[in-house]
Amino acid sequence: MRLGAVADDVTGACDLAGRVAEAGLPASVLLGTPVSDVSPDDVFAPAGSSCAVVALKVRTAPVAHAVAASSEAARFLVGAGATLLYQKYCSTFDSTPEGNIGPIADALAAVAAEGATADAPTAVTIGTPATPDAARTQYQGVLFAGGVPLAESPMRDHPLTPMRDSNVVRLLTPQTSAPVSLVRWLDVQRGADAVVDSIGDGHTLVDALTDDDLDTVAAAVLRVAAERPVVAGGGAGVGTALARVAVREFGATGPAASLPAVPVTGRLILAGSASAATRGQIAAFTGERHELDPLTLARDPGTLDRLRDALASRTDRLAPVLLHASPDVTTAQRELGAERAAALLEDALSELAAWAVDELEVSHLLVAGGETSGAVTTRLGIERLRIGVQAAPGVPWAVARTGSERSVAVLLKSGNFGLPTLFTDAWEVAP
Repeated sequence: MRLGAVADDVTGACDLAGRVAEAGLPASVLLGTPVSDVSPDDVFAPAGSSCAVVALKVRTAPVAHAVAASSEAARFLVGAGATLLYQKYCSTFDSTPEGNIGPIADALAAVAAEGATADAPTAVTIGTPATPDAARTQYQGVLFAGGVPLAESPMRDHPLTPMRDSNVVRLLTPQTSAPVSLVRWLDVQRGADAVVDSIGDGHTLVDALTDDDLDTVAAAVLRVAAERPVVAGGGAGVGTALARVAVREFGATGPAASLPAVPVTGRLILAGSASAATRGQIAAFTGERHELDPLTLARDPGTLDRLRDALASRTDRLAPVLLHASPDVTTAQRELGAERAAALLEDALSELAAWAVDELEVSHLLVAGGETSGAVTTRLGIERLRIGVQAAPGVPWAVARTGSERSVAVLLKSGNFGLPTLFTDAWEVAP
């Protein structure tokens, strides 16, 4: 199995790749669709099962752009040898009724069908956002986050994608003209054949409470894929289950790949996420910190210069230092608008990251937040991540080359992931 995944943000891509690698499949992350000719052997492992993830920055992008970028990535992966396409979106289904999860699913199904014969059944998508070890489960179509319905979790008031409904069928239906159906948990308990029998046309969402449930879903996906074009999708849970099934059926290539050591010459944490988990990690961090406020960035052009001076004057360059967003985002969003406030913060954090790597020779970066991670990796000119061990579930370390040919270790974390002590503990397993 060559699993070709299209992820709507870079931390989601790392989440999937890290879990797949730990399950025994080689995995890599491409930051955007390559624009030059790339050998298939540079995308997937030359032999055996493997996974390649194209990380896009489209979670909150307009539908037309998200669809075009996702279709391009999917066609690239198919051309490189992918045998199964995967749509990776957030395990908290971060998408409003005007969002792009449905349109991307439609587009990937169309790509999957492009090589099919004229009399082949229509392409379908099968998936679930459920990722049990991240406390994301789905039952009766209702998505639970941290043990409560999604709309009762902190995601209810997410600044970019407020989730006011917990039913994923209702969430997806307005985004697509294709049918949306549900396979209920009791059918999952009857096994993969029962799941296959319950798959409808269009898009099917499947209940899952445990990893065993996800293994059943993965087995069903592979059986359907033998008969018709199919796109798997959801959170990282189903992708990890597909890796487990592939390892059982075709053999493992080994655990998560060991990465080359990166000499430690500086550690920097950049937290742009406003999620509850990241706020807890910021609060628990006891080292040096500097807060960035979008209003201050907008009004005071000298803010970044003062931060550079503060970072350059540190006597202990090896101790981690934290740059984080102000916890009060509502005031900045009210005065500047949500998009401008977010852009100011992303631009500032990514500019400081690139400066720190090039001028202070910072070697290790921990970045919290999908949008921030995308901005930082783009500014650094990183095109590919070699995935290694996980510092926490869904949070792997990776090694990359920057556009200035520096080797850096990076950990790109979804805002919702990790224990409060992650900003301190992650360095213990860093390459």
